[in-house]
Amino acid sequence: MSDPRIISATAESEEAQFEAGLRPRRLKDFTGQAKLKENLAIAIEAAKHRGEHMDHVLLYGPPA
Repeated sequence: MSDPRIISATAESEEAQFEAGLRPRRLKDFTGQAKLKENLAIAIEAAKHRGEHMDHVLLYGPPA
């Protein structure tokens, strides 16, 4: 029996718009961890002033 659902590996434009709306666009849009956001903002601004890319950053854990 065949599956009646249409499944594709590529995102449809409607799906892409929905997913883009879920992601924060600015640092201030993230919730929680005020001190971490402050430190990250400083690192981002420092890299901008140097005209360089920022080093890799790994974010994990709850937004507490």
